[in-house]
Amino acid sequence: MRKQRESLSVALEIDSLEEKLSQCRENLEELDFKLRREDLTPEGRKSLEKKKNLLAIKAENYEKELKALRQENRKNAALSVALALLVAVIYICWTM
Repeated sequence: MRKQRESLSVALEIDSLEEKLSQCRENLEELDFKLRREDLTPEGRKSLEKKKNLLAIKAENYEKELKALRQENRKNAALSVALALLVAVIYICWTM
């Protein structure tokens, strides 16, 4: 039961991070569009470029976290399958 809760928690964290990453990428696209299309003062351009760099770093961190969480999720899934197979083998041996 505990593993199920942990697995659900990991899945919820993955969903949350994917949403944050998606929002971050959308914001990056908007900033990139503004940098390409709008006439900006040097200070305004510098400010937007700084925001863009911060968002890019944030997106990279989200991607790293997602990778780690997905790996943990795969490990939990493999463990669940292994336990189910073990229970099946024990049941088959017990009933024969």
